[in-house]
Amino acid sequence: MRIRRSLTAAVGLAAVSALTLSACASESEPEPADTAASEASETTDGATDEFPITISHAYGETVIEAAPERVATWGWGSTEAALSVGVAPVGVAEQVFTVGEDALLPWVEEEYDAMGAEHPAVLTDAEQGASVPYEEFVEADPDLILAPYSGITQEQYDVLSDIAPVVAYPEGAPWATPWDETIALTAQALGRSAAGEQVLTDIDTYFTDLGTEHPEFEGKTFAAIKDSPTEGLVYVYTPADPRVSILEGMGVVSAPAVAELDTSDGGFFYTLSYEELDKLESDFLVTYLYDGEDPASFDDSEALQAIPAVAAGNVVMIEGNVAVSSVSPPTALSYDWADGVPVLVDQLAALYGEG
Repeated sequence: MRIRRSLTAAVGLAAVSALTLSACASESEPEPADTAASEASETTDGATDEFPITISHAYGETVIEAAPERVATWGWGSTEAALSVGVAPVGVAEQVFTVGEDALLPWVEEEYDAMGAEHPAVLTDAEQGASVPYEEFVEADPDLILAPYSGITQEQYDVLSDIAPVVAYPEGAPWATPWDETIALTAQALGRSAAGEQVLTDIDTYFTDLGTEHPEFEGKTFAAIKDSPTEGLVYVYTPADPRVSILEGMGVVSAPAVAELDTSDGGFFYTLSYEELDKLESDFLVTYLYDGEDPASFDDSEALQAIPAVAAGNVVMIEGNVAVSSVSPPTALSYDWADGVPVLVDQLAALYGEG
């Protein structure tokens, strides 16, 4: 089962691309020893596509004249996409909600170490993109800035463009670039389309193999939610959200009730009041708990017992900020993170048996 568009289709449908730069200099043009990129991987040697490459995005076009050598990433997913095709960025946006200040996501840190690349500068992003640390970008000295899955504004784009060429998100809404498109377009912009296609194929294969290993999953319906007891409602994720669509690659399907109750007009989530929870019918429920949230409080919630799958005990949970972040949305390096999808699969197997 295919869980994403092909590389060509993703590029064609979006008419846009994301750019990433390498974290290191080539041997012929060494970077200063005191830069974060001085020992990072080499972009030029790994490029297989022909330059220049022109990328269209929400704020215009960017022409990549030659294989970029230094990348700064902003937003979500492009760091992992670049690393997955062999390019180590010199500066990356911090993920305060997930891992705190001045830290790397664990799968990102592991990949830098595996590549033997020096860790990047972590660019301050305490406001989830509302402000941009321009001076830190200057210090990172990128020759291209990648923000294909972000919310940068026209003003932010203009200022960043004075530092280095920038690619924003595709035409349409900010923070709406599909996870697979982020991978595909990043690879294309780096001149590594073939490597990007292989990454996407590997992800497809991973989920298809899970379905093969667990035929009992086939056709089981599910709803994915986040409870908000202070608001007296739950957030229901639609198939437009990657945390839903990616699971369908292993044979489970979004419950018809999810679509029937959808008030989002094509969005990736909608809210459902506690009074309506009995309508959310599915074989099982997936929920996400952040740090400090007690699983027992979910199980013991009288209001949530109105959901048929909860009443039946058919609930699987992804627990903790890092684990939740690994699947929402998934990235080129996080889709198989040990505490994310594999935990969900183990719980689901426990519900329905392993064969």
